Amino acid sequence: MPARLPSAPKPSSIQVPDATPTMRQAFLSVKEAAEYLGLSPHTLYVWRHRRNGPPSFRMGPRGRVMYRIEALDAWIREQERADSRSNTTLSPLGAAPQKRSDYATGA
Repeated sequence: MPARLPSAPKPSSIQVPDATPTMRQAFLSVKEAAEYLGLSPHTLYVWRHRRNGPPSFRMGPRGRVMYRIEALDAWIREQERADSRSNTTLSPLGAAPQKRSDYATGA
């Protein structure tokens, strides 16, 4: 009789160390990123297709779209800086009035 090869361990007997919470939350799927940002997943897909919105990338053999939490946070800060309601230096209310040109009267 031929020698019997050892069988592979059963999945329940394989011990995988738990990832730290930081490692588990480093990347978010489209659904998780949408929830994090308070948007719909469809909005993120549209933004990705149009090449705007937060930076994303494909990960793994199936090419799942993923987002880094740090990139999402940086993108949010960038949006805040670009909004005149959040950034008082961009607010037109604090600017001096501009003089209109008299091009319509020909003067």
